[in-house]
Amino acid sequence: GTLARGESSMSFVAKGLGVRVVPLAELGREISPVRDIVAALKLARLVRQERPHILHTHTAKAGTIGRLAALLSGPARPAIVVHTFHGHVLQGYFDPVRAAAFRLLEKGLARVATALVAVSPEVRDELVRLGVAPASKFVVIRLGIELEKRVHAEPGLREESRRQLGVAPDRFLVGWVGRMTAVKRVDDVLLAVAGLRELGVDAVLVLIGDGPDREAIERRAQELGIVRHCLFLGYQEEVAAYYAAFDAVVLPSANEGTPVSVIESLAAGTPVVATRVGGVPDVVREGVDGFLVDTGDVEALAERLSRLAHDPALRARMGEAGRGRILERYAVDRLLDDVDALYRSLLEAKSLGGLLPPR
Repeated sequence: GTLARGESSMSFVAKGLGVRVVPLAELGREISPVRDIVAALKLARLVRQERPHILHTHTAKAGTIGRLAALLSGPARPAIVVHTFHGHVLQGYFDPVRAAAFRLLEKGLARVATALVAVSPEVRDELVRLGVAPASKFVVIRLGIELEKRVHAEPGLREESRRQLGVAPDRFLVGWVGRMTAVKRVDDVLLAVAGLRELGVDAVLVLIGDGPDREAIERRAQELGIVRHCLFLGYQEEVAAYYAAFDAVVLPSANEGTPVSVIESLAAGTPVVATRVGGVPDVVREGVDGFLVDTGDVEALAERLSRLAHDPALRARMGEAGRGRILERYAVDRLLDDVDALYRSLLEAKSLGGLLPPR
């Protein structure tokens, strides 16, 4: 598909692995009836050409187009259709009328799928509660991330990173990483840091990421009088140096599937303060490797950050607890094993197990 504002292509990963990428220009993040119908028809044609045994879709928009294409592919319809929910847009994104319409659409599309994957038990339970599909149709497969490569910090990286950022060693550095959209509630990050400074903590905020709300967020930082304590760095491909520099990472989202920035932060040994939404509690253990607060509770965000700012030993203890658990739990090899096992079980159920070689 095409990229939305603030996004960067990861096609270089596929190319590096020798995987063919087929561009589909009509497939995009925004809803566009004409382009979406064309995308579904083109994808259905591709299905008829390639004749895949398994069609696996990810995310709301691509998942909708992909499953519609399966229906439109006629006799070439894949024997197995799998859809992965990395989260969902069924609450917290749209007004009640559109949210209800999307729930109805997802419920219908769930019938097209042979199996549904949720990236955490919490995401699965939310989707069941929203009536998308029964729990029996779901399997939980947590993300797999090359964390050692992604957040590995060489000795001295923290000091060098802070030097380049212009942040003194004794200042409390808060990080936020993500896409600047309404559901991420970046305004709450700014309010929390403003409150943290009012509590007497000499805090600096680094925001990594871009998105449609960036200009408004920068204006908001000026209105709150903290813009000179904020660094807007935009999208960054390499993030290890930043996680090494952070004292804490904050994530006040209204909805999350599995928060990659939180996983990366804990893997880097940096404690987290986040909202108790979606799959976040599956990653962050309250009081062990971070703190969880209610959505919109800016005072609680500031108070937990203040607690971390005044207790370096607590930060170190939480960071070590998170790193010791996260690296294995979100390993790529574990993800591959889980997906392999799912595919094999589905193929065997369709009497197609002979297509695959022994494990």
